[in-house]
Amino acid sequence: MTAWTGEQLAKIEANQDLYVSPFREDGTTYGTPTQTWALVVDGKVYVRAANGPASRWYQAAITQKAGRVRVSGTFYDVTFEPAGTDDEAAIDAAYEAKYPGSSAVPIMQGDGPKSAAVVISPR
Repeated sequence: MTAWTGEQLAKIEANQDLYVSPFREDGTTYGTPTQTWALVVDGKVYVRAANGPASRWYQAAITQKAGRVRVSGTFYDVTFEPAGTDDEAAIDAAYEAKYPGSSAVPIMQGDGPKSAAVVISPR
């Protein structure tokens, strides 16, 4: 697994949105970009699906395990892996720190989005 550079992590952390495009079923065509909120926790990039595991982009990311993301006009080829539960509390805290006062934060900290969290790594 390749690691994000400090510059890349800073760009992701500084931007409000990250667009994910997991591969489609053919494994080569990128899906429609979906706006997400990316967080950086301990050098890892996390994203949760607001609509939980039923989210189409989440299902594609977990099934295809690769695609690309766009942040601030830059594209990165990436892999997607289930986030698990180890960093849940840190991810919850990162949502509060990055998006203070947003009414969407409690939604993103709910059971559905927590169960649809991915770690995004460069490939």
